[in-house]
Amino acid sequence: MSGLFATLNASASALQAHALAVEITGKNLANANNAGYARQTVNYATGATVVTEQGAQSLGLAANVTQIRDTLLDRQVLRETSLSSYYGTLQQALQRAQAGLGQTLSSAASTDGTSTVTTDTGIGAALDDFFNSFQALAATPTDSGAKQAVLASANTLADRLQQADATLAQGQTDLGTKITSDASDANSLLHTLADLNSQIVRIEANAPGSAVDLRDQRQDALEKLAALMPVSVTDAGGGAIQVSANGSSGGVVLVDHGTVNGTVAFTGTQITAGSPATALTLTGGSMQGALAARDGALQTLRDQFDALASQLVSSVNAVYNPSGSTGDFFTAGDTTAATITVSSGLTAANLRAGASTGAAGDNSVALALGRLATTKFTASGSNPIDGTLGAFFSSSIA
Repeated sequence: MSGLFATLNASASALQAHALAVEITGKNLANANNAGYARQTVNYATGATVVTEQGAQSLGLAANVTQIRDTLLDRQVLRETSLSSYYGTLQQALQRAQAGLGQTLSSAASTDGTSTVTTDTGIGAALDDFFNSFQALAATPTDSGAKQAVLASANTLADRLQQADATLAQGQTDLGTKITSDASDANSLLHTLADLNSQIVRIEANAPGSAVDLRDQRQDALEKLAALMPVSVTDAGGGAIQVSANGSSGGVVLVDHGTVNGTVAFTGTQITAGSPATALTLTGGSMQGALAARDGALQTLRDQFDALASQLVSSVNAVYNPSGSTGDFFTAGDTTAATITVSSGLTAANLRAGASTGAAGDNSVALALGRLATTKFTASGSNPIDGTLGAFFSSSIA
């Protein structure tokens, strides 16, 4: 009878193995569009052999499920995900800043091969209008309408500089908020990884590599974490992994088996993690992309707008009020993009086109102010910019 039972048992094990294969095939089809799923396959092997009264007999066909994964490719995906997220976040931040400034970079090329900047609604257009209004005033120095146009263009220019600075400042605030939010998401993912580590170790204690679905979930969590910050993964044995980040003085362990070591945090100036908290030197991820945009491009642009405002105020006031006794055009001392304003006492009635002691048709001041549009400054001494005001602005935006 043992021979009959052995035959029946072998047939049953074969049916079970093939049933498992059908089940896994259906599972693979069902998860065809699941980005976090790795295709699974059934491996067949001869079952164990036991000794009976009739001699050695096989227990039939054995089958086990494995994932079709490549550890090297998984690591590469983590690295590329971090880089892609970094540049994507940086691009989005700069696009928002560009939209807020009303500036767009034209795809057309000028005769010297350089791209041109289109400034229909931004500071560039206001700067051109400002100097054009002085040229118009020089043509009709006693016309009150021309004087009103000068004041209107000056106020528009000041308003746009203030608005640009406020837009960039708000952008920096929003990026800081994003970094804090990303740090919170990173901590949630670290706890998820630690929990999955514990589950995998427990399930695979007697069946290494069998917790395939949990391994999928862990890899998916790793890729989401990599989008926030670059991490390195090492095998910790027993199915567990160790997750680390690059710190200022070496590797910072974030997850070790089922334990999370400290938290990821944003101090306002740098990203820290681990226990004790260590400053991270990140080379990718959305957190670093946001920080690079906030403290890099956006801050640089704000500094350049401040330099533009400072040069504008000092140059215009020097021409309009050379002696320092006839009243400034722009408010003296308000030399940043956030504070630049037209002098409160300046009106169309007292706006001068020429020297205060000149004749009624004197247009010397208006002519000199109009020529400031083509005046080239040198960033030395008291000048904060190089080149003309318009060229400096265009290069800052481009």
